Amino acid sequence: MSDTKKNGTSTASGEKFDGFTAEERAAMKEHAQELKKAARRSPGKAKADGESDVLAKIAEMEDADRAIAERVHEIVRAAAPHLVPRLWYGQPAYSKDGKVLCFFQAKAKFKTRYATLGFSDVAALDDGAMWPTSFALPQLTAEGEARIADLVKRAAG
Repeated sequence: MSDTKKNGTSTASGEKFDGFTAEERAAMKEHAQELKKAARRSPGKAKADGESDVLAKIAEMEDADRAIAERVHEIVRAAAPHLVPRLWYGQPAYSKDGKVLCFFQAKAKFKTRYATLGFSDVAALDDGAMWPTSFALPQLTAEGEARIADLVKRAAG
């Protein structure tokens, strides 16, 4: 093994490798832009602007992701209307007191098998010594929608 490969500075094909995929680097750049944009907004406009940002991002998604994201957005907004919609690493998220509580991740974002709904440590979902913080969403059923609504209500406290 060459020193450059051990150091993580190149791959077998000679390309530079810094430990992140192209998708991960793009997500970090999106997040930096989101933070800059949020800093320029007046506090009173954050919720309205966040809503329009989230809806615009959902509209850009591939059909399968878009259908699920639209429904998740509707469920979250109905279950916890006090959460503030915003983008987080280029994906729809919902915050409480300025901190992301839950987020949707399209399967196309990181080329995964299914979309996910994730919850941060801000979410009040504690249940014993271990509990899930991310849920696979290959499709949405009525049962899945009810579970999302329940999780969001509990998480938002």
